[in-house]
Amino acid sequence: MSNSAQESTSTPLHSVSVAGVVVREDGRLLAIRRADNGTWELPGGVLELDEAPETGVRREVLEETGIHVEVDELTGVYKNTTRGIVALVFRCKPAGGSERTSSESTAVGWLTPEEVAERMSEVYAVRLLDALDGNGPHVRSHDGKRLTPAR
Repeated sequence: MSNSAQESTSTPLHSVSVAGVVVREDGRLLAIRRADNGTWELPGGVLELDEAPETGVRREVLEETGIHVEVDELTGVYKNTTRGIVALVFRCKPAGGSERTSSESTAVGWLTPEEVAERMSEVYAVRLLDALDGNGPHVRSHDGKRLTPAR
């Protein structure tokens, strides 16, 4: 086996996902209740190989919620150290469409920041709250349940 082949098999693989923090003019935030596990999260998903991150955010939000968005800016990078997923989170504005569920969502809602904190686990709620604070982009790691301190 060549040296580069050995490196590629022993190197951990990561996937890259994208998510949109869609902020309405009244300050409410777009969220979905996932069909697979019933948790409230941001709309988003795996970035396709040939896709720009901003394009992926627009596609994922539309697929999961029926809402078209304009992408404003990157507000955070979040790594799930357990699953090897790096999520790029972008603040967005709604730009048309109407709310609807999909095969991936059982509910679509516009939540207040307080409702986000109540309904979402810490590792997902922080993504929305980070997007609102204007001090990004934030870089955080978590184990799927809790944020882990920066090293």
